[in-house]
Amino acid sequence: MTHIATTPFGRRPMTLGQISSQVTARNVEQDAKVSKWQVFRDIREAKEALGATDRALAVLNALLTFHRDEELTGEGNLVVFPSNEQLIRRANGMPPTTLRRHIAVLVDCGLIIRRDSPNGKRFARKGQGGAIEQAYGFDLSPILARAEEFRELAGAVAAERKAFRLVKERLTICRRDVVKMIEAGVNENVPGNWRGFLRRYEAIIARLPRTAPRQILEGIVSDLEDLWVDVHQTLETFVKSQNPDANESHSGRHIQNSNPNHNPTGESENGPRDKNEAGRDAEHNDNVRSLPQRDVPLGMVLSACPDIANYTKGTQIRTWRDFAAAADRARPSLGVSPSAWQEAVEAMGSQNASITLAAILQRAEHIRSCGGYLRDLTEKARAKKFSVWPMMTALLNARMGALEKAAAGQKPAPGADSGEPDVSSLEISAALRDSMKKKGW
Repeated sequence: MTHIATTPFGRRPMTLGQISSQVTARNVEQDAKVSKWQVFRDIREAKEALGATDRALAVLNALLTFHRDEELTGEGNLVVFPSNEQLIRRANGMPPTTLRRHIAVLVDCGLIIRRDSPNGKRFARKGQGGAIEQAYGFDLSPILARAEEFRELAGAVAAERKAFRLVKERLTICRRDVVKMIEAGVNENVPGNWRGFLRRYEAIIARLPRTAPRQILEGIVSDLEDLWVDVHQTLETFVKSQNPDANESHSGRHIQNSNPNHNPTGESENGPRDKNEAGRDAEHNDNVRSLPQRDVPLGMVLSACPDIANYTKGTQIRTWRDFAAAADRARPSLGVSPSAWQEAVEAMGSQNASITLAAILQRAEHIRSCGGYLRDLTEKARAKKFSVWPMMTALLNARMGALEKAAAGQKPAPGADSGEPDVSSLEISAALRDSMKKKGW
């Protein structure tokens, strides 16, 4: 025969895409050779680019099993002619209507060509010696002809998948870094526009959809990395200004406690300043005293401000986290607005703001407006003119005086205690009392 039918049987129409597939298959070189399963793996990787579906690839896999050889060659017969029943069995029991629909998908994708007989049946006519002279069924020639194209598509899909994975990793790491650096800046009382940084972060993340292509993620990550640079530069500049030689091996708190020679046992506020501490405030050396930069011990705060224990919901304050939670619960009872509290946290850090609130609570009956007083202390903290140490030492001195008078059988003067009616409840550890007397507090 010199003519082979290429149009589909019955009412199925002929399309330009089918003609294009036939032209491509006709240009297969005689010495072309490829592993059918390797090409199938490439097609499977590039299925979305080709427009194929999972079920269509299951049908293609079944069709390839009817080709006896492991390789597809230009010299061999690449037409397979299984019946629908045989295809259904090898396609895991796919319904006939579904089978026909996905065969049409394979034809539209240019993966196979229909070679329909005059009556639409699939069969092969054999000649002398049992060799196939003419076959009607599905031609696998496009798979051989486009093998290189499928390989390149699979490589491009793999590269895109890797790029997408990398940009998601960058997004996750950058989000984590920015959030934790902003928290560090606020908690460590580092000067900076932390509220502005937080607003920028929230605006960027608001653009992140539930599912997004790589190009959108690239733009979001780029903006996040710009924000990361600004936040990191703010923290790095502050650390360098505090002490260029500071590192984590010198201090457990990298930003605030950057002085490796500070006295951990405590020092008088009226005593001589540390040399490094004085250098840190060189621009304010016009007889302005530098305030202590170290942390106040939790035990000292609890001794000075026992009223905060009334807001622990029956539990004992053991950590700074417990203390901060109690301070947050005490805030509404003092009439401190959320905005005033947020400004205090930004200016002082979460720990010092909680200590300040506990001190205000201890002296609440002597303060006309607790919220206004906290705002005033916040402004002083921004100007580097406020420290929680004097508040704690004043409260402790008052409580020690009440203890001494109680021990001597004297009635404490009004306001000498911390607002507590019962002096028998005033308890300060002996070690803390001796330390305060030794330092002259």
